[in-house]
Amino acid sequence: GVVYNYDQEGIHRDATGWDECISVPLVQPDMFELLQQWDKLLEDFSVGEAWLPHRYDEHEHNCYTYALGFINSVLTAQGKQQMTKSEFTERFVIPQTKRASKYITLHRELTANEFYIVPLPDEEEPC
Repeated sequence: GVVYNYDQEGIHRDATGWDECISVPLVQPDMFELLQQWDKLLEDFSVGEAWLPHRYDEHEHNCYTYALGFINSVLTAQGKQQMTKSEFTERFVIPQTKRASKYITLHRELTANEFYIVPLPDEEEPC
């Protein structure tokens, strides 16, 4: 897919270069209608004046602010309460970061000790 991101140069829409990022699932699978609108909502949000390059500030108005702002705009449209930075971090970012950390630690240990993983052969169907 395409990754939307915001930095000192403004909004970017990248199809490559995010191979080692952490994906934080925000929409539940049963919210199909929202998933269908997601790209349009994101595009509409991204063209706002708030995300022009000169508005960028490393500490106060950055990519994290952009992501949380978009999420809060969706929540508002659904009539739900917005999230604070700390609530979003605790509910979504920290759990995914912990999972990624465990995976990275396991990968490093396996690599350092010259282990490798191979897929199990397909089980044969009994006759």
